[in-house]
Amino acid sequence: MNECGWLIITEKHNTAKRIASILFKDVKAKKEHGINYYYSPSNKAYVLGLKGHIVELDFPDEFGNWKKVPLKELLRANLVKRIKEKGIAKLLKELAKKVDKVTIATDFDREGELIGVEALEMVRSVNPKVKVDRVRYSAITPEDIRRAFSNPVNVDLRLAKSAEARQKIDLIWGAVLTRLISLSSGRMGRNFLSVGRVQSPTLRLIVEREREIENFKPEPYWEIYATFCNGDCFLAKHVLKFKDKHKAEEAFNSIGSYAVVKKFEKKKKIEKRPTPFNTTEFLKEASKFMSPAKAMSIAENLYMEGYISYPRTDNTVYPDTLNLKEIVKMFLNSEFRVEAKLVLSGDLKPSKGRKKSEDHPPIYPTAVAERNKLSKDEWIIYELVVRRFLSTLSTDAIWDWRRVELESNSQLFRATGKILLDAGWRNIYIYSSAEQVKLPELREGQTLKVKEKKIEEKETKPPSRYGSGNLIKIMERLGLGTKSTRHEIINKLYSRKYVYGNPAKPTQTAFAVIDALKKCAETITLPEMTAKLEEDMYAIAEGKLSEEEVVKKSVDILDGILNKVDINELSKCLKEGIKLDNVVGKCPKCGGELIIKRSKNGRFIGCSHYPNCKFTLPLPKKGTIYVTSKVCEKHGIKKIKIRTKRGYWDLGCPYCNYIEWRERKDT
Repeated sequence: MNECGWLIITEKHNTAKRIASILFKDVKAKKEHGINYYYSPSNKAYVLGLKGHIVELDFPDEFGNWKKVPLKELLRANLVKRIKEKGIAKLLKELAKKVDKVTIATDFDREGELIGVEALEMVRSVNPKVKVDRVRYSAITPEDIRRAFSNPVNVDLRLAKSAEARQKIDLIWGAVLTRLISLSSGRMGRNFLSVGRVQSPTLRLIVEREREIENFKPEPYWEIYATFCNGDCFLAKHVLKFKDKHKAEEAFNSIGSYAVVKKFEKKKKIEKRPTPFNTTEFLKEASKFMSPAKAMSIAENLYMEGYISYPRTDNTVYPDTLNLKEIVKMFLNSEFRVEAKLVLSGDLKPSKGRKKSEDHPPIYPTAVAERNKLSKDEWIIYELVVRRFLSTLSTDAIWDWRRVELESNSQLFRATGKILLDAGWRNIYIYSSAEQVKLPELREGQTLKVKEKKIEEKETKPPSRYGSGNLIKIMERLGLGTKSTRHEIINKLYSRKYVYGNPAKPTQTAFAVIDALKKCAETITLPEMTAKLEEDMYAIAEGKLSEEEVVKKSVDILDGILNKVDINELSKCLKEGIKLDNVVGKCPKCGGELIIKRSKNGRFIGCSHYPNCKFTLPLPKKGTIYVTSKVCEKHGIKKIKIRTKRGYWDLGCPYCNYIEWRERKDT
């Protein structure tokens, strides 16, 4: 039946290509059924890259009609597996018949294990007696790949079952909740409303923060500043923040012409080096430059090209087996030669984070890349990883820190100064600024002249919105999603038009969905529920729970939610809230509502009193429309943002925009 050959299965084509070139000298590229793979004649070895999951879980065809199938029937449906990559599946079975050994070389994590097991099931369907092993690696370098293939292990079926349980739970929850919300709101077809086990609690975080901002009432307060001199001058602030203007003025007027130094502290402060990158910290830092989803996609490509280690890891402690010195030496003939020399001049003792795991090391560079061979965004991510790695091996930064407390007629002032004595890791990790403040050498009892004083009225500020990086950190703390899925969840909120901008701002649809769920099915929006299910899925991998137990538990929770939902109330709440996303203001002709409408010719703003009122305003044909909360002072119409592939641009008031366009056209 077979040729005593060897089949190596990887997760992606690029990985297959690199592994084949590392392991075999006589590798040949082949193509069948439109799929590329690699063959070594001398070793009778085939290397095939998949496209991630080649099968997917789905409901049977009879469950496809959203309106006719009762939601509860979805809970107990017998899910089916469908082949979604037919060309790969066909080639996989053909190659399987030619071999007596299969090596699973997919990514080493839960999802990778399941992808490998799915392929293995297909192999065994045509070659049940095939021998199987598994290789695990964290970098696609010659050294790492050869080491992995020299030390194969068994396939971890429990880890795969853990991933399969997540698939089943997310499919059932997503289908049931999405149909519940979409049917209740009347939003079907392309405009359906998506709801999910992790997505909804994450969206609630964003919506509730926006409510805090909207409901925030600024309160005035007063701060007093004074400039003190004795040769050198410096600014100090009164120790109190005054909520009463009269008391602030009393304190201000009582300040004398001189002040006495009551306390003076001076010491060297150590600013510790950054810890190694795990996925969460990497995405938080990368979000300063691009979306987390884009950053992860680029990191995965750099990993497959052999430039960085596996980017999905919880670990923040380098393993002892990693030769840190040799990695640094790689950069002595690179763009980072100065930074590498700086690191090698020290003791190369790495910093450590709080999380340590045995699966993958923290993210680190595995090869030297040239700037002109990477795209602009690829270089940004690569440089970020390199600089973070080198900074974790550098020295701590040292500051000269000073603090003074002064008194003038019973009014106390404080000032803090800091001067960077040794930049240490800051010479390498250039992504945070080191603000320095000079404060002269002083002594207790010293008298200083009050050169000038001022009182400033200020207002308390609302809490800030969540940027993508901070949101990922909060999701991790609350147990929402995993290191591999959090950036995808955030991306989905954008693609479903629940949020826009960065920091994320919710649309009216987001408010409507979360408000309706909180009122009618609040459990769906609580992080505690989904975090507990995440724990249960880890328990499957550890052998403490079975896949069947965890899936049944999640189905029972969802069943209980459906029992308590008041469909009529949910429908009412949703429809009232969603309508607001399309209303931009009042019609200047008749006072009706101006609504975003769609016709066969595109989109436009029209009056709700049509056909009696035919007032309209044009809208751009392309891009996603977001109605903001900002209102045009002249026309009372909400301003609009447009999202395109290039990013956001402000259309502003559509009426002002139309008038300006007409004036330009007339000119």
